[in-house]
Amino acid sequence: MSAESPHHGRGDLGDSADLAGLGDLADQVQPRPVLEARTVYSGMIWDVVRERVDLGAAGQVEREFVRHPGAVSVVALDEQDRVALVQQYRHPVRTLEWELPAGLLDVDGEAPWLGAARELNEEADLVAGRWDVLAEYYSSPGGMDEALRVYLARDLSPVPEAERHQRRDEEHGMPLRWVHLDEALAAVLAGRLHNPSTVIGVLAAHTARALGWSTLRPHDAPWPAHPAHRGDG
Repeated sequence: MSAESPHHGRGDLGDSADLAGLGDLADQVQPRPVLEARTVYSGMIWDVVRERVDLGAAGQVEREFVRHPGAVSVVALDEQDRVALVQQYRHPVRTLEWELPAGLLDVDGEAPWLGAARELNEEADLVAGRWDVLAEYYSSPGGMDEALRVYLARDLSPVPEAERHQRRDEEHGMPLRWVHLDEALAAVLAGRLHNPSTVIGVLAAHTARALGWSTLRPHDAPWPAHPAHRGDG
């Protein structure tokens, strides 16, 4: 599995070395003491917890939030700079969204990039020979602890027909569409695409390409913000 990256950027975004270096601007994982914690709702996939937290001089506060296993998404980019998007119905927002292949990190002991490879296989019938980290984010840090990592997958090939995953529920009959990265960016900026992983992934991939892929990180780069590893990195 190669982590090498070609350098064929487009556009001029200033000094790519400065952007890639990041300086000292970074979020800091600094947990505060939890004095009391309990589960107030146990759901099918995630739970709601209530915690009393000691903020030091600011006193103690109670917060409720969704406990989430974390997730990954994949910008699968082919040799023509097209991105693989799948269409899936999202009931809470009553919308058929065009999304990156994505899924929960709900397999014990599975490395995040292997979870991404599994989702790419299951949702888009694709395997990739190259994996890199594009971006990371919290989906809603004031109300849930879900952390997501967006990968760039390249050197793509199809899964043999006989080995393809049998989809069900919202994924049954899920269409796959190849969209040029520039077209995907235009759709994001026009407000036609709303899925957060898709928006962030497309913006990150378009920017990374313009910088000659110099901002990419190895597929197994540390991820201390992930709930399962928070504080380890």
